Amino acid sequence: MPSQFLSSEEYDERAHQLYNEGSYDEALALLREGLGLYPNAVELHVGVGYARLARDEFAWARRAFEEALVLDPEHEDGLAGLGEVLLKLGQTAAAVRSFRRILELGYSDDVELMLQVGRALFREGLMEDAKEYFEIAVQQTPENAEAIAMVGYAQHRLGDEPAAVETLRKALQFDPEHSEARIYLGNILYDQGEYEGALYQLDRTKPEDHWDELGIWRLLELKKSHLRMKDDDPSLRIWEERLTELAPSPDPLDELLSDIEQRAADREQREARSQLELFGALLSDLSEQKQAPERHRVVGRDGRQYEGSWEQIVAAMRDAGPAGGTRTVEEFMQSEARRGFSITGMLIPTRDAESFLRASADAGLLRILH
Repeated sequence: MPSQFLSSEEYDERAHQLYNEGSYDEALALLREGLGLYPNAVELHVGVGYARLARDEFAWARRAFEEALVLDPEHEDGLAGLGEVLLKLGQTAAAVRSFRRILELGYSDDVELMLQVGRALFREGLMEDAKEYFEIAVQQTPENAEAIAMVGYAQHRLGDEPAAVETLRKALQFDPEHSEARIYLGNILYDQGEYEGALYQLDRTKPEDHWDELGIWRLLELKKSHLRMKDDDPSLRIWEERLTELAPSPDPLDELLSDIEQRAADREQREARSQLELFGALLSDLSEQKQAPERHRVVGRDGRQYEGSWEQIVAAMRDAGPAGGTRTVEEFMQSEARRGFSITGMLIPTRDAESFLRASADAGLLRILH
């Protein structure tokens, strides 16, 4: 039954509140109720579009935004919403035109709208376009830490790390409590090998500021290597508890598949050993002429090159890290495997150096040249 005495604006406001609370179904139901009374209310059509978009109903969202733009072709929120939907549908050129129309209509002074458009482009990997809208927002509000930080994120994704570091430091000058910018900066510095700077930034965050495991793993590693904290230091407990909160619950199906894969691998190893035993005599003859172990060359994420056997390369990578040689090779591989999983979601085996390096290369964490 329709709500009594609600104007179209009141329908829009109530639906907007439900949307912000994540109650998309309720927001959509209220908006459709409102449209039954006010079919030409542009804001209600736009609201339906965003509710549909939040539910990944892209075709319906597009229809709602297009209906809004038939009623008002210059509605900035309708143009922004349509652009977002078009990006999701892979129609990049049309999406960019819809966003560009917002600028042509003179809405560049709407900072929140510029950030919304920039984020949509950023999510789809269109970094140059995203950076342009973030920079427009900064031009309008030069001390807006959020807008400045977004420019820094785009610069980093475009490969301009020096500029990204400078921009993120600037954002933190305006808002020292901007935890997302501080974590991002700390991770960039860590990747650059500036471990003291990374520790400085990450150590000024709180566990609840982190929504992925990478920054926490790095902070724990740096605290232990640079501040010489022990594994059982009480001050580390809150960070370990946050890691536990962030760690996904094990999926029973994934565990079953992992067990099957391990059994298959064990069976293959047994069969391989049996085959080798059949040709043991031949292999023995060939091994009389001893050769030097095969050498390989690997390039790490920091650009450093390592050469030698698989084992020598892993040992050299460990020695070049912030903890130096204070850890065993096995401990180093386990730590890097955890870090790699938090970055890529790919499991990296640590049973031997070759498997560890090849899987790391498959995950994009390093390159094997030879």
